Amino acid sequence: MNTTTSQPAAQIEAAGSSKSHDALRGDMPNGFDPASLDHLDAGTQRHIARRLRLLSPSYRLFYAEPVKIVRGEKVYLYDDQGNDYLDAYNNVVCVGHANPRIVDAVTRQLSTLCTHTRYMQEPILDYAEDLLSTFNTSIRAGQMMFTCTGSEANDLATRIAMQYAGKTGVIVTSEAYHGNSHLTSSFSPSLGRRALLGPYVRTVPAPDSYRMTPSEIGQRMAAQVALQIEDIRRHGGGLAAFIADSFFSSDGVFAHPTDVLAPVAEVVRRAGGLFIADEVQSGFGRSGTHMWGHERHGVVPDIVTLGKPMGNGYPVAGLVVRPEVVAGFGQDMRYFNTFGGNSVAIAAAQATLDVLRDEHVLDNAQRVGAILAEGLNALARKYECIGDVRGTGLYFGVEIVRDRAKKDTDIATALKIVNGLRQRRVLISATGPDASVLKIRPPLVFGANDADRLLTELDTVLAAL
Repeated sequence: MNTTTSQPAAQIEAAGSSKSHDALRGDMPNGFDPASLDHLDAGTQRHIARRLRLLSPSYRLFYAEPVKIVRGEKVYLYDDQGNDYLDAYNNVVCVGHANPRIVDAVTRQLSTLCTHTRYMQEPILDYAEDLLSTFNTSIRAGQMMFTCTGSEANDLATRIAMQYAGKTGVIVTSEAYHGNSHLTSSFSPSLGRRALLGPYVRTVPAPDSYRMTPSEIGQRMAAQVALQIEDIRRHGGGLAAFIADSFFSSDGVFAHPTDVLAPVAEVVRRAGGLFIADEVQSGFGRSGTHMWGHERHGVVPDIVTLGKPMGNGYPVAGLVVRPEVVAGFGQDMRYFNTFGGNSVAIAAAQATLDVLRDEHVLDNAQRVGAILAEGLNALARKYECIGDVRGTGLYFGVEIVRDRAKKDTDIATALKIVNGLRQRRVLISATGPDASVLKIRPPLVFGANDADRLLTELDTVLAAL
C-alpha cells in the first residue's frame, strides 16, 4: 500500500470540505470517505480522482477501501486482480450474477426485436398473466403497468393513488426509502436529514420489534397512522396513500411480527386512501415462505409495486393495481413509457420468473435462511455487541449495540464489522436510522456453503474487535 499523500489525494481533498464529507458519511456510514485516501494504493487514488472529476458528488462508493469489480458469477463478484468476493448484499440479481438463462433470453430477444408496448406483442401479455397468477389474494385479478425502475413504479403508483383519492397526502415509516424521482424522494426520509419531504408527507415510527412489545405494534402503528391522517387534514390536505415495504428495510429490517399492516390498511381505507405494498425489496420470494412480502401480513394491497429483482439486473419494473383503482387514471391521463415493458425487458422478466420457479429458489431461500438464522443467533449468544437478530428467508438485520440493557445503537462498531468483512472479501451493508444494523441480503441462490463462509468470516471479524 502507498502511504504517502499523492497528487490525486490532494485533488480529492480540494473537491469538498471535510464538513461535507462528514455529512455524506452520516448518510451512508459504510461508504467511502473521499477525504481519507492515504491508506490506498496510487492506482486506486488516481481512479477516485478521475471519478470525482467526471461524476457528480452524489455518487458514493462502498467501504473504506473500495472494491473494483470487473465480473460476477452466481453469488460471487471478482475484482481486477481475480479475487472472489462473496456477495451477501445484492438482491438485484436475485437468481445470481450473469445467470445464463437470463443472459440467453435477453441476447436472443435483443437480436430479434426491441420495441415498445404500442405494438401488439404476445410476450408482454403472457408475462402479465404468468406473474399475476403468483399472487394469492384478489390482487391477482389486477392489471399491470410497466416501468424501468422501482422508483418509477412507486412514482406511478402514487400518482394513481392521488388521482383516485383526489388528495396528495402520503404516509410512510420514519426511515423509509421508496425512490429517487422528484415525487418519491419527497416521501423517502432515509435520503438524509437535509432531504426535503413533501408538505403533506407524514411519517410514523417503524415497527421496532426490538424495542416495542410485538403484540402491541400493529395497533400502535394503526393509531399513529390515524393521528397523521388527522394532522394532514388539519393542515388542509387529505390522504392519498400509505406505502410500506413489508420488511421495513431502511428502517432496520423488521420482518416480524406479521400482523402489522392489516390494521394500518383498515385505517387508511376508512380515510379514503390506498394501501400500496412496495415489493421492490421484499418481493420475488425474498422471505422464502411467500412470493410476496405483503402476503405474510395477510393484507390485500390496492397497488403492488415491483422492481430490482424483476429482471435479475435488467432494468424492468412495474406495478399491479386493482382495475377499479386505475380506471379513472386510465381515462384522464395518458401513461406511456418507451422502455417500460419493452420486448427485451419482458424477456428478462419472464426468464427470471421461470428460474425462480423451475429451480425452486424460494425453497432454497427458506432452507439456507434457516442456516443463517441459526448461525447468526449463535453469534449473538457469543458476542455482546449483537443486540438483536431479525429476518426471514434470505434477508437479515443484525443490530449492533453498545449496551444490551440500554439497547443503544453502535454505528462505529457496525462500520468496523462491514469494513472488516470487506477486507475478508465478504460484502454486506448497513441500514437503519443510525446505520447500526448489518444488512445481509444475498442473491436467492445463496447456498449452504456460502452461508457457512459468511458466518465463519463474521465470527472472525467479531472476535478481532
